[in-house]
Amino acid sequence: MKKIALFIALLIAICAIFAGCGSSSSQPAQQSKKTVVGFSQVGAENEWRVAMSRLMKEKFAATPDMELLFSDGQGNQANQLKAVRTFIQQKVDFIVLAPVVTTGWDGVLQEAKEAKIPVIIINRSLTTSVGKADDYIVTFIGPDNMDAGRLAAKFLIEKFKDVQGPVNIAQLEGTVGASSAVERKAGFEEIIKGQDKLKIVKSQSGDYTRAKGKEVMESFLKSAKAESLKIDAVFSQSDDMGIGAIQAIEEAGLKPGKDIMMVSIDGVKGAFEAMIAGKQSATVENPVDYAPTLIQTIKDYQAKKEIPKWVKLANKVYPADVAAKELPNRVY
Repeated sequence: MKKIALFIALLIAICAIFAGCGSSSSQPAQQSKKTVVGFSQVGAENEWRVAMSRLMKEKFAATPDMELLFSDGQGNQANQLKAVRTFIQQKVDFIVLAPVVTTGWDGVLQEAKEAKIPVIIINRSLTTSVGKADDYIVTFIGPDNMDAGRLAAKFLIEKFKDVQGPVNIAQLEGTVGASSAVERKAGFEEIIKGQDKLKIVKSQSGDYTRAKGKEVMESFLKSAKAESLKIDAVFSQSDDMGIGAIQAIEEAGLKPGKDIMMVSIDGVKGAFEAMIAGKQSATVENPVDYAPTLIQTIKDYQAKKEIPKWVKLANKVYPADVAAKELPNRVY
């Protein structure tokens, strides 16, 4: 009997040490597994893209049940393909891709599908050569880039409504093959085509960078001078290219905002500063903070809610007369 009593006492002591013998009041709550998201970003080609990445990292870091694995593609599709394949090997819960160009993703999308990893495309869209892109992705999150181009064109039409024609426009295009560049160009030209007075006389890629935008604008001005052609306005598919173009215009001895009007897309601080200085007429805001919408979309998907194939983010035009008031609100 003494041995039995001793044995029971020993069991009670063991229970008390390891688990409180069924009581969980002193136990920490079991931590649930974080949702791991692998994000392949285009790169850091301009202020807008840098801000997009920064906000994505900050918002995910502030979301306790999620973890972001970030990869900078440095503007190279091969880097992005490698990053996505690494995410697949790591067995992440979701893959998010901002594709540098539209095509060339079939293989890696199929690999993600076979690994049963949901893919969300953001900012720039893509196409597939086999089947539809919708067969491989949960959704596309981003603005209507054609609409952004249309808004820029409509602004110029209004700006020059009282001016006798012709109005010659130079267009600075984005990265060749990028869906945003293709769509912004198409939207802008769709509206301009119906105008007898406005005419696009120069159009070339500035690769979404300030340095290249300046270089291309210098070329436009030189060729226009040789052709005895006056450029009246510039449509830049990004603010950074537009800022570079403003520098080229000034170095050519002209006054941006007076001799040549400027409208561009993105809504970065530099564009608002240029508007305040009278060097730019307007910017069309390209939404930069994708994180809240992306995080909610992931949670909705996990909750088995219906996800639309396009989660649209809105564009907005900011003319120069509101720039001073709006500048303090710019986060990038």
